Amino acid sequence: MSVRTTGRFTFSDWEEQPVGPAGSVPRIARSTVVNSFTGGIEAKATTCTYTIAYTGENVGSYTGLELLSGAVDGREGAFVLKEHGSFDAGGTRCSFEVVPGSGTGGLAGLTGSGSFEYRHGDTSVKYVLTYEL
Repeated sequence: MSVRTTGRFTFSDWEEQPVGPAGSVPRIARSTVVNSFTGGIEAKATTCTYTIAYTGENVGSYTGLELLSGAVDGREGAFVLKEHGSFDAGGTRCSFEVVPGSGTGGLAGLTGSGSFEYRHGDTSVKYVLTYEL
């Protein structure tokens, strides 16, 4: 049976490095980010890495992996999210899925998917995860 959980996350420590010539379009970059989740997912400091394709100034798409260690609705463990999204001057849209087989501890066997939408200027981002254990 699928369970839907929600909450919010905040991001910090965004570090981005260009891959190839900086300032050109199109261009690619890689970034590392630390997120903190509250609500259905409790994870104080995730480890996240993105590959970003800029197709214009502040426009593009990205893919990434995020390691979350903490709890989902009170069940403790760790798991990895595979993320893909797009962004423009207004914000970011992202879909994600749990990497099969990545759940540990009380999250062993976790499957699921979700999404978030960030608007520039927001101090936290609402997420939705639908999962099965």
